[in-house]
Amino acid sequence: MNNLDIIPVESHPLKPFIPQNTQILMLGSFPPKRERWSMDFYYPNLQNDMWRIFGLVFFRDKDYFLNNVKKFDKDRIISFLTLKGIALNDTARSVKRLKDNASDKFLEVIETTDMNALLKQMSMCKAIVTTGQKATETLCTLVSAVAPSVGNFTEFEYRNRKMYFYRMPSSSRAYPKPLPEKAAVYAHMFEELGLL
Repeated sequence: MNNLDIIPVESHPLKPFIPQNTQILMLGSFPPKRERWSMDFYYPNLQNDMWRIFGLVFFRDKDYFLNNVKKFDKDRIISFLTLKGIALNDTARSVKRLKDNASDKFLEVIETTDMNALLKQMSMCKAIVTTGQKATETLCTLVSAVAPSVGNFTEFEYRNRKMYFYRMPSSSRAYPKPLPEKAAVYAHMFEELGLL
């Protein structure tokens, strides 16, 4: 038995978040360990800047989605995503953490998300957005798409539907780009997709 055999498999703890009017599906790789969560929803770690990016892009306030007790405001986030038609999920349904952290670099994907089942629920979806390298690599294998460079998009066809595939900078603070610069890249994408 080698060391990989004793690493437990973690199943994804969240259901896909899919508003009825989904225009965009955003995909990360997999949530961090639960002890790092500040809410029971996607991008829950206070050290992850996704909701600060959204706050800057849409409200010019990086703290817009934080509440007074230094937790992300799940209800406010869900209301906003529902209004804009932004769905959230991850590319992996189960993983092994090869190191005891949230780094994508040390995630071994055991089971991927069923993209067919997911996209079947989103007839108006026109773009898939990945928010990191692992999510990008995994999505490419699932939909036979060409990976775009960071901040750009490629096009692919899914069941006779033309779709855009955007690759955004990781919202992790480990990704070496200042928050305002990341937000500017996301703002450009949301503008191109007609959400800003």
